Amino acid sequence: MTRIYDRVALIGLGLIASSLGHAIRRQGLAGHVAGHAKTEATREAALQIGFCQSVHATAAEAVRDADLVVLAVPVGAMGAVAAEIAQHLKPGATVTDVGSVKQAVVDAVAPHLPAGVHFVPGHPLAGTEHSGPHSGFATLFENRWTILTPLPGGDPAATQRLKSFWEAMGAHVDEMDPPHHDLVLAVTSHTPHLIAYTMVGVADHLRRVTESEVIKYSAAGFRDFTRIAASDPTMWRDVFMTNRDAVLDILGRFTEELFVLQRAIRMGDGQQLFDYFTRTRAIRRGIIEAGQDTSAPDFGRTKVEES
Repeated sequence: MTRIYDRVALIGLGLIASSLGHAIRRQGLAGHVAGHAKTEATREAALQIGFCQSVHATAAEAVRDADLVVLAVPVGAMGAVAAEIAQHLKPGATVTDVGSVKQAVVDAVAPHLPAGVHFVPGHPLAGTEHSGPHSGFATLFENRWTILTPLPGGDPAATQRLKSFWEAMGAHVDEMDPPHHDLVLAVTSHTPHLIAYTMVGVADHLRRVTESEVIKYSAAGFRDFTRIAASDPTMWRDVFMTNRDAVLDILGRFTEELFVLQRAIRMGDGQQLFDYFTRTRAIRRGIIEAGQDTSAPDFGRTKVEES
């Protein structure tokens, strides 16, 4: 076990932050983990669970003397939190985040941070449909990717230290610029979530299919849609409000592909459908071969949910 930071402050204590707390303590990556959450109930839960050694009523109190500050609040709240903690940050500290959108976070946070504080935005591509301090577990980041989006003129040493921190928790780490990150995530996460929400909404509005039938006869595809659509609504509202351009771009491309499939179905073009599904099936094989999911019937998610 190698200590990388003396003191880490977690601002927001949901799934990602609680998993960070568990992983940090298990690996001995920090001497002290401080936390802050908006509600007293969440703060009490964090202390009771034990993934923080101290919990504070304000973010300003939590970040005092921290070498690493992790902003784990909804993207829409990042700017206000940055403004609150700015004058209380330790010189030389690193500030990072776990938001699913990066350019909007850079725009909201960077103007508030004082000189001498290193800002290295980040995004761990890990999670479940569960939220809150009880949902975290130490192995969440193992064999998952974390993307860092260092800013021009930033301190390479601070970025390398943060990279080592994520790697010590079992994550793979890559770097890219914020706009490219937002486009990639629009393809791999944001638009699929929007489609899942839409499909569940279609089932809700299709009055010819009763609620009991939807629940009783749910096939695997619809079950996976409902799992995705169970994700935190505040987080996803903020994602779509702040990554609007990239999501709309990918939605337009999705619509074009949908028209192609509609025409093939209408025209009875079975060969086109077969060829299309064969090509897309290869993507799934690639994900499994890369170790980013399992071919098991439950996709490995039963184990995650029980952790």
